Amino acid sequence: MGAPVFENLVGQAEVVATLAAAASSAAALLRGEPGDTAAMTHAWIFTGPPGSGRSVAARAFAAALQCHTGAGCGTCRGCHTTLAGTHADVRVVAPEGLSIGVGEMRALILRAASAPSGGRWQVVLVEDADRLTEAAGNALLKAIEEPPPRTVFLLCAPSTHPDDISVTIRSRCRVVPLRQPAAADVAAVLARRDGIPADRAAWAAAAAQGHVGRARRLASDPAARERQAAVLAIPQQLTGVGACFDAAAALIAAAEAEAAATVAETDGAERSALETALGAGGTGRGAAGAIRGAGGQLKELERRQKSRATRAQRDALDRALVDLAGFYRDVLSRQFRADVPQVHGEVAAAAARAAAAWSAESALRRLEAVLACRAAIAANVKPRIAAEAMTLALWRG
Repeated sequence: MGAPVFENLVGQAEVVATLAAAASSAAALLRGEPGDTAAMTHAWIFTGPPGSGRSVAARAFAAALQCHTGAGCGTCRGCHTTLAGTHADVRVVAPEGLSIGVGEMRALILRAASAPSGGRWQVVLVEDADRLTEAAGNALLKAIEEPPPRTVFLLCAPSTHPDDISVTIRSRCRVVPLRQPAAADVAAVLARRDGIPADRAAWAAAAAQGHVGRARRLASDPAARERQAAVLAIPQQLTGVGACFDAAAALIAAAEAEAAATVAETDGAERSALETALGAGGTGRGAAGAIRGAGGQLKELERRQKSRATRAQRDALDRALVDLAGFYRDVLSRQFRADVPQVHGEVAAAAARAAAAWSAESALRRLEAVLACRAAIAANVKPRIAAEAMTLALWRG
C-alpha cells in the first residue's frame, strides 16, 4: 500500500504512488535538496465517484506533507495531528449546508496566507469543492493563481466537469482521478480495520456498490440495514396510484428521520455552546441584556442548522435512491444473463421475479426513472415531488 498514512485508501495503488512521490519531493525541496519539480505542485484536485475516497486521499496527502520524516510515517506528530483534524496548519472546509460561501472562503485564504506556524506547509483542504458558490470559487481562483509560499490547496470534487469545478480552477491544478474500489477490496478493509466478520463485510461491500463509508455503516448499524431493506421493498409495493404516493411519502419520511438523527446531537451542542457564550445561566443586569441582544446570533445559528438538515435529508434520500437503482440494475443483469455479481443478493428472488415479468426495455425505463429522480433533486426540485414522479414512473414501467 505504500506509506502508512495511505493505508485506508482502498484500491488506489496508482494514486498512492503519485501522492507518495509528491510528498517525498516536497520534503526534499524543503531540505534544500534537488527534488522532482514535476512531482509536486501547489494545487490539486481529487476526483472520483462517491465513496471512492477523495477526501481520504486528500487528508492522507496532507498528513504526508506535514510528516516529520517526509514519508507519511503515520506515527509522528505531523501525521497524527493532521489525520486527527487538529493540525494548526491544515485547514479543512467541509460544507455542512448546501454550499460554501465567499465569506468562509476568504477567511480561510487569509489565514492560509501566513507562514506555517509549526508544520512544514500551510494546507487548505476543500471537501465538496463542487459546492463552492461562484463568488467563493472566484476567491479561491485568485489564491491559486497567486499562491502564498509554502501553501498547498487540495480540492475534492466528483469530476472536472464545469458543473463541478470551474475550467479556470481546473487548468491550474493537478488532477488525481480515483476509481470506484472493487467490492473485494472494500470487504478486506472492513474486516482488517473494523473487525467486521468476513461474510458480513462481503455482503455490505456489494450492497454499498463500492462506497467504503456506506459499506461500513451497513455492516455495523442495524438501523441502516433496516432502512435499506425498506427501500428495496418498494418495487413490490407499487400496486396502484395510491400505493405510489404512499411509497414516496415513506421514502421522504425515512430520509427526514435519518437526517434528524444525524444532526440532532450536533445541533443541540452548538445551541448550548452559543447560549453559554452569550451568558445563559448568568445573573445580573448584564447577563440579561446579553441574552436579549443575542437574537441575531441565534437566528444565524438556526439558519445554518436548517441548511445542514436540508443537506442531510438530501444525502439520506440519495443513498436510498442508489440502493433502489441497484435493484433495477440486478434485474437487467439477470435479463441479459450478464456474468456480474448481484448488488442486492438479499432480494435476489424479487429481482428474479421482476426479470421474468418485465421486458428489458421496461426494466431500463425504471432504472432511468430512479436516476432522473436523483438528477431532479440535485437540480433543487422538491424531493417529495421528484419522489412521487419516480414512483409513478416505476409503477407504469
